[in-house]
Amino acid sequence: MTGPRILIVEDERAIRLALSGLLKREGFTSEQAADGAAAIALLEAESFDFVLTDLALGDGPSGMDVLRAAKAHQPETPVVMITAHGNEKVAVEAMKAGADDYVPKPFDNDEIRMVVRRCLERTALARENRLLRARVEKDYGMGNLIGSGPAMRQVFETIQKVAETDLTVLIRGESGTGKELVAQALHEQSARKGRAFVAVNCAAISRELVESELFGHEKGAFTGADARRVGRFEAADGGTIFLDEIGDMAPETQAKVLRVLQERSFERVGGAQPIDVDVRVVAATHRDLEKEVANDQFREDLYYRLKVVELPLPPLRERREDLPALAERFLGQLEERLGRPAKPLGEEAFAALARHAWPGNVRELRNVIEQAAVLAPGERIEASDLHLGSGGSPGATPAEPLEALAFSDAKRASVERFERGYLLNALRQNDGNISRTAEAIGMVRQSLQQKIRDLGLRDEDWNSND
Repeated sequence: MTGPRILIVEDERAIRLALSGLLKREGFTSEQAADGAAAIALLEAESFDFVLTDLALGDGPSGMDVLRAAKAHQPETPVVMITAHGNEKVAVEAMKAGADDYVPKPFDNDEIRMVVRRCLERTALARENRLLRARVEKDYGMGNLIGSGPAMRQVFETIQKVAETDLTVLIRGESGTGKELVAQALHEQSARKGRAFVAVNCAAISRELVESELFGHEKGAFTGADARRVGRFEAADGGTIFLDEIGDMAPETQAKVLRVLQERSFERVGGAQPIDVDVRVVAATHRDLEKEVANDQFREDLYYRLKVVELPLPPLRERREDLPALAERFLGQLEERLGRPAKPLGEEAFAALARHAWPGNVRELRNVIEQAAVLAPGERIEASDLHLGSGGSPGATPAEPLEALAFSDAKRASVERFERGYLLNALRQNDGNISRTAEAIGMVRQSLQQKIRDLGLRDEDWNSND
């Protein structure tokens, strides 16, 4: 294999040949350009791993022009400028324009070697990090969403398909399933990601104030309106507005939201001047909107405007294979907040999580994990440390130890499904190494081997990319 490919741009032939020879001895291949025009033509036609260009290139395009062309055609490629003595001010301007470094003349060979290698290493590390993030996101989640099972994979696929469009999306799901996280993922995957994401909980705003919150008001519009106020739709102009629990919105406000969807304009409360907005609407509800429409509690025309794309979110009890990854995510986030290592979950604790019905969904899981991590007296979180409510009732009772439970077939299948997914994830993360996997999840190596046999797992299960 050839080494990194470098473009040398230098109008002095002797320096150009010397640089080429130096880089060749370091294992690099190089292409030479004697002026800016030739360099720009090469950048448009070919791919390079590094550009080393003199700032002053005689007549024609300058080194700054070469820099701009490199960033336009190959934005990840590092560019280092060679500057004349006393021209450091111009070099700083070049770095502001995107150059990675500069080398003043006269330079020595060691300086060139160091700068080139440092920039290439930094670029390679950034590329590896990006690829790793992309792989993790593809395999386990999207943004703050996590899931490796078929239910969440379907959610991720839908997000990827509709994110780049401006279609209105209606997210359906029980409370606590992460509807706002889905809305944020839609925004972050779209062309609007650099603009505002504005979330509004329609159920949390009083009927009297909801229109002012959404559309703003003019000074004097009502008692207490002592100044003009910009509403949430106006604040989200160019971005995304997320209308959470839209099923709780009053009928009269529904009519105004329908107008925004149809005409892309509205008036502030107490105003008469139309305000145009470019905003993508994502809505969410846990209610049965079809039933609400039938009972004249929700406008049918708005319902169909919102339901251009429907995205159902599965409850946690239907995606138990994601419990390990979610639990580890919450423990990791708690570590960051507290500034100290979080206690790991023991085997019985994992089994207790798998048995629970999770009426509060992911929100309930987060609360249970965080409480146990802080209050557990031992070095790890045991089943008895998990305060799991019975069917979601306020009075939480500790989960019973695994041995004390007589599983039904359904419960046993659920636990096995959970354990299988958890162990497969752990084995894949440790490249199938049994010892490393056992250490990572806090099991004795022999116990892990026995569990693998009990679950009927094979090498090809964790080596598969499916």
